Amino acid sequence: MFYAIISQDVENSLDKRLSVRAEHIERLNTLQDEGRLLIAGPHPNIDSEDPGPAGFSGSLIVAEFKSLEDAQAWADADPYIAAGVYKQVTVKPFKRVFPGV
Repeated sequence: MFYAIISQDVENSLDKRLSVRAEHIERLNTLQDEGRLLIAGPHPNIDSEDPGPAGFSGSLIVAEFKSLEDAQAWADADPYIAAGVYKQVTVKPFKRVFPGV
């Protein structure tokens, strides 16, 4: 089943994000290589693909896991958590409807 991992950043998180971004992206690449990643990306703080120093307000990851517990454990191990980027992370089931499979 798919699970949505919805993360909210602390204020002024950009430097913290950049410090562990490679490790964060490596984990997403693993999910993608395994065919389990549906979508992932950050929420810019401004209406721009590249917000520059304005940074980001959070992230969304939708990926396939065996259970809610597995999805939560994966989210809890994110390098952004250890680096203090996220102030809140919500993990919940996601039912894909569109686009159709």
